[in-house]
Amino acid sequence: MAEKKGPGFQSGAGLIRYFEEEEIKGPALDPKLVIYIAIALAVAVELVKVFFPV
Repeated sequence: MAEKKGPGFQSGAGLIRYFEEEEIKGPALDPKLVIYIAIALAVAVELVKVFFPV
């Protein structure tokens, strides 16, 4: 039989440690807030195009 050269989990252990150490930097925004801001921005751009045509 062929011999195993070691456990296969060692290569994955580094990734697990990396993701555990990951920190969230920056503001945590609610996804709904991002959608509302995008909609408000789109409406504002359309209103500017209507009231200030180029």
